[in-house]
Amino acid sequence: MSEGRTPRTPRAKYGEELRLRRVAAQLTQEELGDHVVCSPTLISHFEAGRRLPKPDDAQRIDRALGTDGFFARWLEDLESKYADHFAAAAELEQQATLIQQFALSLVPGVLQTDEYARALFRAYSPNHTPEELDGAVVIRTKRRRILDGPTQPVVWTLLDEAVLRRRIGGSHVMAEQLSRVAGLAETGRLRLHVLPFGVGAHALLESLLTLMSFEDSAPVAYVEGFLSGNLMDDPALVSASQTAYALALSDALSQQESLTLVRAAAEEHAHGHR
Repeated sequence: MSEGRTPRTPRAKYGEELRLRRVAAQLTQEELGDHVVCSPTLISHFEAGRRLPKPDDAQRIDRALGTDGFFARWLEDLESKYADHFAAAAELEQQATLIQQFALSLVPGVLQTDEYARALFRAYSPNHTPEELDGAVVIRTKRRRILDGPTQPVVWTLLDEAVLRRRIGGSHVMAEQLSRVAGLAETGRLRLHVLPFGVGAHALLESLLTLMSFEDSAPVAYVEGFLSGNLMDDPALVSASQTAYALALSDALSQQESLTLVRAAAEEHAHGHR
C-alpha cells in the first residue's frame, strides 16, 4: 500500500471485486440488476461498498457472474454488529456527506449520550445483564464518531417536541442529553430545528426518517419501526421522503427558537419539572 493511502474496508474490497467481475462478464449495472432482481442504483451501492447484498442476492450474483458461490461465501465474513434491519443504514451513515434526520419520540442514535442509550436498552431488554447493556451502549455510541470531524458530514436534526418532553433515564440523564444536542447546535456541528406541539399534524408525524446523500452515489432514505426498518433507494420513494422532510421543516421553529426551547426543556428536567 502506498504511503498516505486510506485503507479500504472489507466491504469496499467486496464491492470492488464485484465491479471487476461484472465488467469482466461484460454486464452493465442495469443488466446485473435484472439478474439479481434489484435496481441498478442498488448494484452501484454494492460496488461502492456502501451496502451489502442479502444472502439470496449474493447467490443470484454468483449465478449471473458464474463465480461459483464466491460472493455468497465472502458475504458470511462481513456480518454486521447491528440488527439486520439497520445494518445497511449504519454502513451508509458512515459514508454520507449529508444526513437529514427526523426523530419522532427519541433522540437520534448518533446523538445519544451513554446514559440515555443505556436507559433505552434497559427498557428494551427487561432480562438484560450488565455486560449485554455495556456492549449495546458501546455499539450505539460509536456512531457518534461521524461528528468528530469539524464539517463532514453536514447534519440536520429535526425533532418533534415529544423528544424533549419524554423523560428517558431520569431528570439528570435527560438534562444532560438535551444539553449535548443544544451544544452541538451552538457550535455549528449540526443544524437543529424543533416541531412544536402547537403545529399539530405535520408531514412526518407517522415515522422517523433519515435522508442520506453521498458524494458519488444516489441518495437514500431510511424509516424504522419496531424490530423493522426500510432502506429505500428507489428514486420516487426517496424524492417523496425528501419532500415530506421539507414540508415538516417548513413548519418547524427557527434554529434560535429551537435552541431556546431545547435549553429550556433541559433546565426543566434538571430541576425535576415536567
